[in-house]
Amino acid sequence: MNKSKILATCVLVCALMMTSTVQAEEDYLTSFGNKLSQGLANMAFGFVEIPKNVINISNEHNILVGLTWGLVRGVMHGVTRTFVGGAEFLTSPFPTYDFATPAYVWDRFSEDSRYIGLNYPGYWTIYGPLDDGK
Repeated sequence: MNKSKILATCVLVCALMMTSTVQAEEDYLTSFGNKLSQGLANMAFGFVEIPKNVINISNEHNILVGLTWGLVRGVMHGVTRTFVGGAEFLTSPFPTYDFATPAYVWDRFSEDSRYIGLNYPGYWTIYGPLDDGK
């Protein structure tokens, strides 16, 4: 009687150890650690959108357009990235889709940033090879 209980317990423990854990798809959902780091980085470095947009628009057109329209777009993107970073930080315990594309301001530096799948309208919107703008 005692041996059958031990054997049943061993079989049950082995069966439980062989089951796999449930995990969200990492391709689409952002995990806690990634969202936390993205949120903190975007809140701290959102202002980098200003020189990023000035440089990108100056490279595409000329320095005058870069210093005017690039500055305006950079301020808009900087404020938006900072607020989106705060939202990512606050919702980091919950797995969701990415709020900002690219995730960090320094990733794919020559591309315009998009937030929650939306982009600012305008003639000078540049998307790179990894982002088709859809």
